[in-house]
Amino acid sequence: MTRIKRGITAHKRRKNILKRAKGFDNRRSTNLAAAREALLHSEKYAYRDRRTKKRDFRALWLVRVNAALRENGTTWSKFADLLKKQGITINRKMLAEMAVQQPTAFDKMVKQIATV
Repeated sequence: MTRIKRGITAHKRRKNILKRAKGFDNRRSTNLAAAREALLHSEKYAYRDRRTKKRDFRALWLVRVNAALRENGTTWSKFADLLKKQGITINRKMLAEMAVQQPTAFDKMVKQIATV
């Protein structure tokens, strides 16, 4: 009878875990038990932060737009009200991009909306 070698599946599983833990610090990238633990935490954080990222960016956009609006003598609250009353639909991301990359065009837009 021929010899049966075992451990192929287990070795593959361990190799995959260590491959996913590549780049972690110290023992967490080389030791199987530590890598498993680190992956549990990293996956939990990744899941959570995919949702948190959306909140963080929205807050960043609002801060940028509000800062640019305050230079024009108004606030986000008042500006958002004017936009809504005039039926202008532009999202916060685009407003923030305009405020950062094209400040003169943004200033013109604010003045035009504020005067109407």
